[in-house]
Amino acid sequence: MKRLGVFLGIVFVLTWSVEFTLMANGGYSNPYLTLILAGVMLIPAISVILTRLITKEGFKEFGLKPHFKGHIRFYLMGWFGPSLLIILGAVCYYLIFPANFDPTMSNLAELYKAKGVDTTASMMSTIFIAQFAAGMLLSPVLNIIPTLGEEIGWRGYLLPKLMERFSARTSIVISGAIWGLWHAPIIAMGHNYGTGYPFFPWGGILAMIAFCLFIGSFFSYLAIRTKSVLPAAMAHGSLNGFVGITAFFTIGETSPFIGPMATGIIGGIGFIIVGTICFVLIGRQRSTEKEDLNPVSEKTQ
Repeated sequence: MKRLGVFLGIVFVLTWSVEFTLMANGGYSNPYLTLILAGVMLIPAISVILTRLITKEGFKEFGLKPHFKGHIRFYLMGWFGPSLLIILGAVCYYLIFPANFDPTMSNLAELYKAKGVDTTASMMSTIFIAQFAAGMLLSPVLNIIPTLGEEIGWRGYLLPKLMERFSARTSIVISGAIWGLWHAPIIAMGHNYGTGYPFFPWGGILAMIAFCLFIGSFFSYLAIRTKSVLPAAMAHGSLNGFVGITAFFTIGETSPFIGPMATGIIGGIGFIIVGTICFVLIGRQRSTEKEDLNPVSEKTQ
């Protein structure tokens, strides 16, 4: 557990130092926000490297071997699963709250119109199809560097280290909660949930932890079954690249805690269901298979 403590100390100190500095320098209005947050996503992987150097653990296994043989279905789940679950959640939300559904994409049209772009119905359809296809087909690859930055840390190091001491289910819960808490400073800056809600920012932080528990269960399932962080990183990239697609059709007042975004309880219903199923499936593994369930890191030396 010493190595785990070193890793957590490094990853939280580095991340929160950057994010609290960002908070003190404009927060979400900082002109370098996107670049800074992309850099933050690399910190977990950097923390793994520093931990291995400090503890002299070595660099035998990073969980980067693809292990394609017999596991293609898990890669397909990572590539397309998040997009399909985002669509499912959005459909459920708009069926319950039809007044928030705008098939004309008027809000998006206004944004493009302000930029001098043609906003006829045919052009808006073309823009949507292009962004939909790019999000579903390309985001798992286009986002792979920053998402690997996170997944090498969370599913490639933290999860296996926890599984050396705890059951797979307990390890998934602990790692998911830690991952959610890691986001606390940017949630306090308004990421995902905004700032004007009751119990700010603690309500948003708790909601993010809950969200990370469910998607963390899904990502952990992919990593455990393939013994690689790659499908989890692909799923993470798909989630990040496609999650904003629901905003195209949204009109009126909505609650980020409800939907249509996947971080809401209805918008995220697909992730809640799949995360729960993955949690149950992993828990059915026999205790004698513990070594097989410790996929992406060698045993503590």
